[in-house]
Amino acid sequence: MPVQRIGTIMSGAMAGLAIAGCASDSRSSRVARVAPPPVVYAAPRPIVQPLPPVRNVAAPEALVALVQSLTRDFGGKVGIAVKSLDDDWMATSNGDLKLPQQSVSKLWVAMTVLDARDQGKLTLDDPITVRREDLTLFHQPIAALVKDAGYTTTVGELLQRALTQSDNTANDRLLQFVGGPTAVRAFLAKKAIADIRFGPGERALQSLTAGLDWKPEYSRGNAFELARSRIPASTRMDAFERYIADPVDGAAPRAIATALARLKRGELLSPSSTQYLIGTMESSRTGKQRMRGAVPEGWTFGHKTGTGQNFGGRTAGYNDVGFLIAPNGKAFTIAVMIGDTDKTIAERQALMQAVVLGVVTNYRW
Repeated sequence: MPVQRIGTIMSGAMAGLAIAGCASDSRSSRVARVAPPPVVYAAPRPIVQPLPPVRNVAAPEALVALVQSLTRDFGGKVGIAVKSLDDDWMATSNGDLKLPQQSVSKLWVAMTVLDARDQGKLTLDDPITVRREDLTLFHQPIAALVKDAGYTTTVGELLQRALTQSDNTANDRLLQFVGGPTAVRAFLAKKAIADIRFGPGERALQSLTAGLDWKPEYSRGNAFELARSRIPASTRMDAFERYIADPVDGAAPRAIATALARLKRGELLSPSSTQYLIGTMESSRTGKQRMRGAVPEGWTFGHKTGTGQNFGGRTAGYNDVGFLIAPNGKAFTIAVMIGDTDKTIAERQALMQAVVLGVVTNYRW
């Protein structure tokens, strides 16, 4: 299906659907200095476990064809995976291609934290202090709360900020608290979650992508952007291309859809932690016009977005992954990952919404 037809398909299929309101989908380039609104803990939706027995049913042919045509015609590096938890089918195209996760990787940090909670190593009420030296870059609304003495909060609040606001500093502070990248990689290995890499943390990852070495002063104001702007274009392009070709945080869409299905089935965390994480993902405030923009009334949706740096009209990772649950409880997991493209934001969002519409249109009661 040509890219230009995605909008036409969207407009026809969206009739009668409730569409989420528009919101800015761009990444903040400055540290916020206005105090963000207080974080409200997600009220977890009751989760019935275990799910009904899996049936071996083939994926809908029309959905398989749609997914394949979307990746073929869009342009750039694109991978899509849709998994039915009830019927155990997978519709995928470029599903094994490792693509930049960017903030999608916050999911694995959250799971590592909650796994530690399940082992009795921490609680969501444990105090934790964010200090100026913990600040990162790009989107970090918590920075407005960090004064000279730091900002003391809880593990639970940082989880909420990391997942629902995609706050980079909240996530990296949790990452440090739980044992760093090594701890997350150990969790992935322990749970046999394959084909998902975990990178070095936000500061090192973004510096690597830009061709810089991290310096603490980059966390203040727009210092990182200024330093990046002074790099020769050829140097930046080389760094950008290296990251795109072999992302240190690369993950396969098929692997992410499978991992989310295992989470939903209660195979990765305790029932309490599973409920907490899924409920938090459902309350996420990011990416309102990505997959969420096509979710019809009566369906439940929870997700995590990821957005990389822009250079030369291209973006190093533009993603949305999550759960889509029908009114009768039938569940799907979806991963739409755009690893490299020069398409507009609206075109990327239309692609993501087309996948959701494909699932809804081919939904079987």
